Amino acid sequence: ALCIALLCIALQYTGLHDQLRWERGLIDQGAWWLLLTGNFVHLGQSHLWMNIAGFVLVVALVWTHFSARQWCLVIVFSSLVVGVSLWFFNPEVAGYVGFSGTLHGLILAGCLADLRTYPKSAAILLTLIIAKLTWEQIAGPLPGSESTAGGQVLVDSHLYGAIGGAIIGISLLGFMQIRKRAAIA
Repeated sequence: ALCIALLCIALQYTGLHDQLRWERGLIDQGAWWLLLTGNFVHLGQSHLWMNIAGFVLVVALVWTHFSARQWCLVIVFSSLVVGVSLWFFNPEVAGYVGFSGTLHGLILAGCLADLRTYPKSAAILLTLIIAKLTWEQIAGPLPGSESTAGGQVLVDSHLYGAIGGAIIGISLLGFMQIRKRAAIA
């Protein structure tokens, strides 16, 4: 978790955010890595620190449910789902930066895992996240989020990240259950 946070901070403060942002024109020309790297760079400091704060909450609430390797898989998969989905389903989007889509994936994967241990609180958090995603799809960004981030919030990235997190979370939990059963047998 610390490595991911430090990566985002380093990319922001070394000025690499312009070279690594998700940019449709460059992706169309073959810069496919931008589908992933755009999730780790930000509009500015306030956007970066808002996402780092969200990441700290994920770590505090649900990090213990998966191993570091599994969380890396969730991060990469959710980030790629965001990048690829924006490219395929949002042709009007020319550029994108930010970790918030990936964060939504982390939250969903963590909540699904948390259902086994803390079913009531996990169900409440899942309901709140689904309500937030629904609000964003109907009414747009939450009030104040764009001014806090310092630019336009692309709410579809949150939805795509959440879908990616749910897919990989369910897959990991299923795989863990299969391994557990095989160890017992």
